[in-house]
Amino acid sequence: MRYHIRRRRPEPWTKKKESVGHAWTLPFWFAEWVWEWIAFLLSNWAFLEVLEYLSSFGVLIAVIFYFSESGDRIKQKHDQAWQVINTAQGKGGSGGRIEALQELNADGVPLVGVDVSGAFLQGIRLSGARLLRSNFSAADVRNSDFLAADLTDADLHFANFRQSNLHKAMLRGCNLEDADLAGADLSEADLSNASLANADLRNVDLRNVRWRDLKNIKSANIYGVRNAPDGFVSWAMQKGAVQIESDSQWQPVP
Repeated sequence: MRYHIRRRRPEPWTKKKESVGHAWTLPFWFAEWVWEWIAFLLSNWAFLEVLEYLSSFGVLIAVIFYFSESGDRIKQKHDQAWQVINTAQGKGGSGGRIEALQELNADGVPLVGVDVSGAFLQGIRLSGARLLRSNFSAADVRNSDFLAADLTDADLHFANFRQSNLHKAMLRGCNLEDADLAGADLSEADLSNASLANADLRNVDLRNVRWRDLKNIKSANIYGVRNAPDGFVSWAMQKGAVQIESDSQWQPVP
């Protein structure tokens, strides 16, 4: 911040000259004296002081406009993210969708009904996302984070969720048929009315999972499931699940 400083009136040249030690330096001291007078006169010019105040006021106005337009900038950012997602719909690869989805979720935007089927979204971070009725069918979301995400009635069939975090995820009514969940964390997830037919559940963490209302688990591979609730394994085997270690021995039923 600048401050308007009023200068003292310079002393007369005759008095200034008396303090000069060497005559050869007189031209330099005279030039300095002239500039002191110019600075003195300008410091007492009210017009310059007004200009300085107006400059500070202009900065304040710019700050006010910046914050007043923040809503429009956020909306524009969200519109661009949705354009990226919708333009890439039905295509393979990422197409910038990882960043777009994470950005929208970070801003608290619901992702209800989003269609990223067949997309490559490995490592995406969507904890707490609202993904009801979304379509992740055949998508590659290995090593991803869906902590406490709401995937109610989502289509996740043939999706690859290997080593992903689905802790406390809401998976009610989900289609998880033929999904690859090997090594995933499903602890405390809600699988009510979900279908896990032919799903790969090898080495999945099932601690405190809600499973008693599962719709279908036929031919799902539950080999090596960890922390399974009491009665889960025997119930699943009765419903047609299998326990096979290797891929070559396990052939999901069409």
